[in-house]
Amino acid sequence: MIKISPSILSSDYSILGDELKRMQDCGADMLHIDVMDGHFVPNITLGAPIVRCIRKCSTLPFDVHLMISDPYKYVPDFVKAGSDIITFHVEADSDVEKTVELINSLGVKAGLAVKPKTPVEEVYPYLDKLAMVLVMTVEPGFGGQSFMADMMPKVAAVKAEIERRGLDVDIQVDGGINGTTIIEAAKAGANVFVAGNAIFSSDDAAATIAGFKSKADV
Repeated sequence: MIKISPSILSSDYSILGDELKRMQDCGADMLHIDVMDGHFVPNITLGAPIVRCIRKCSTLPFDVHLMISDPYKYVPDFVKAGSDIITFHVEADSDVEKTVELINSLGVKAGLAVKPKTPVEEVYPYLDKLAMVLVMTVEPGFGGQSFMADMMPKVAAVKAEIERRGLDVDIQVDGGINGTTIIEAAKAGANVFVAGNAIFSSDDAAATIAGFKSKADV
């Protein structure tokens, strides 16, 4: 199933509640919320208190991407704040298996992400406990970067491994997704697409989202 997850990193934070409602009205399937701590990545965004506040602004699933050094410590806070999917990085300091198990035990879907320089095989030991694998198609930390096409073999590889095991795991790509790159990512095997600038800066976000879904249906 194709899913479009607009990244609120590209939204107007001064009217964030309205932006979330706009994305829901325009046909988004979920909302991608980037959490950065200024340590794991060189940027700082928002924390669980803000997620809790904006939860009442949308009924869409909250796709929370923890780009933080110690996700295990903060998972309970983000669950209480209203997260539906919590994705963290295999490169983080927390024990991966314990963190995945904690997320699942709290009734939330678990996702695992890899940076561009990390082999996607790093997620294979945990696939049977995951709802989603996120293959970063830019270096995490800032929006507006260019799509890294050389990440597509990683998407294809994890797709093949998921199918080999007969698992039901989404494959998400994040970074530089637009009307052209989404086709390439979909052909490689991705089905969940994070897009920021391409959607939030569009004159017609509904048409952009619909167009993305059509182009990804390959």
